[in-house]
Amino acid sequence: MAGDTLSLGVAVVPHDDSRWQRSWRGLRRFARRKPLGAAGAIIFLLVCATAALAPVLAPYDPLEASGSRLEAPSSQHWMGTDEQSRDVISRIIYGAQLSLKVSTASIALATIAGTVIGLMSGFFGGVADFLIQRIIDVMLSIPVLILAIALVAVLGTSTFNLIVAIAVGQIPLFTRVVRSSVLVAREAQYVDAAEIVGAGSARVMFRHVLPNVIAPIIVLASAGLGFAILAETSLSFLGLGPPITEPSWGAMLSGPARIYMPVAPWLAIFPGIAISLVVFSANMLGAALRDEWDPRLRSR
Repeated sequence: MAGDTLSLGVAVVPHDDSRWQRSWRGLRRFARRKPLGAAGAIIFLLVCATAALAPVLAPYDPLEASGSRLEAPSSQHWMGTDEQSRDVISRIIYGAQLSLKVSTASIALATIAGTVIGLMSGFFGGVADFLIQRIIDVMLSIPVLILAIALVAVLGTSTFNLIVAIAVGQIPLFTRVVRSSVLVAREAQYVDAAEIVGAGSARVMFRHVLPNVIAPIIVLASAGLGFAILAETSLSFLGLGPPITEPSWGAMLSGPARIYMPVAPWLAIFPGIAISLVVFSANMLGAALRDEWDPRLRSR
């Protein structure tokens, strides 16, 4: 009797870890099918961890002199020092904070704005859709980087203005992708059923249509991270980025790095490697997610 009671007690509160097992199997399957995407995810996560732990990992203050001027890489300064005797690896580590902050904030802003505009444009249609799409056509006709440069030149150089400038250039792409997905979802039977039972437009849009267009939004956001990082470094290289007091990968490649390139090549090599790695990782992750979640590509 006691054994039966014990067995019943165990049956009432089972230890179920199937959800974690399924998640782990899904990650392993993704890594096996998309090794470049998995490698990109690992590299990107390492860069994020490095940026988060910058005060712990950076051996020196990135704004203060810490050695001799233009000192070659050594055991004290693994990536050498710059023309102001500042440690290069410390500036690269802190520069990761700025690049990730600007890129993630700009993509988040573009994702939210583009999703809302595309959702309303595709759902309601009519004159509003026509006007919105004509504005999007004009914005898409302007190269994104040129548009960002113009906006920063008008708004002024600051981290916030840089985020806004990069986000505005990405909003048209999100709007078009979301609108296309909404036009397909709008004709589904579950949308008709929701409208028949009296659901309002806002409920239908955000409860029934939006969840079915999340996949392309996530893919586009992950793919856009690489471009956002590249745009931030490009604008910083041109002197249109954050204030000079903030370490930036793009600013490290401009000015003194070009002047002292023949005698101190590490000033350009190491920031260039950092930019290449993080852009490569973001692009590979975005491409892998696109291949996994796009039914047309997955079927191949």
